[in-house]
Amino acid sequence: MVSNDDDYLMLSGIQHFQFCKRQWALIHIEQQWEENVRTIEGQHIHTKVDEPFIREKRGNKFVVRALPIKSTKLKISGICDVVEFIKDANGVQIPELDGKFLAYPVEYKRGKPKKGDADILQLTAQAMCLEEMLLCPVDKSYLFYNEIKRRIEIPITKEYKDRVRHVLQQMQDFYARRHTPKVQTGKFCQQCSLLNICVPTLLNKQSVKRYIEGMLKE
Repeated sequence: MVSNDDDYLMLSGIQHFQFCKRQWALIHIEQQWEENVRTIEGQHIHTKVDEPFIREKRGNKFVVRALPIKSTKLKISGICDVVEFIKDANGVQIPELDGKFLAYPVEYKRGKPKKGDADILQLTAQAMCLEEMLLCPVDKSYLFYNEIKRRIEIPITKEYKDRVRHVLQQMQDFYARRHTPKVQTGKFCQQCSLLNICVPTLLNKQSVKRYIEGMLKE
């Protein structure tokens, strides 16, 4: 059976989903988007990183930027900011390279480490894609935060993988039903790039139907 890439979810959506399920649905189901300072800063940080097929060799390390990845098991696809291939006898043979290598994804973020696990789950999903594609284990990965100017090592554990599978199952269910969750307001709303589209305060106080009826009366 041939899989249809149209059924694949964007790997980057995991972070949106963990931040706010409604935000994820507005972006990935309803195709709505609006820039704010944070999204623009994020794009600026990725400008150098996301140069497709740029490769660098540094000793026993081979660095690939903007590497396309996918998983037929998870039905997701995306792009790794950076994948570092480190020469290791326990690794996998990479075409055009001499020897065996282990792969470690590196994700670049604009801010500082977060309290939640959204970044970690996104990175874990990248590692799971690489494991499936390369047929070798990926036991660790890295998050580079621009605000603190350093990377943090993230172990790829069974617990994180199980969390990724659970989150993706929810996302696939919402996507299949084209379901956009109702508003759940919180402090995070003020950080959302879709604040003016979602209008959470308004929709939390009255239904859309009542809002439209009120507008028509005016």
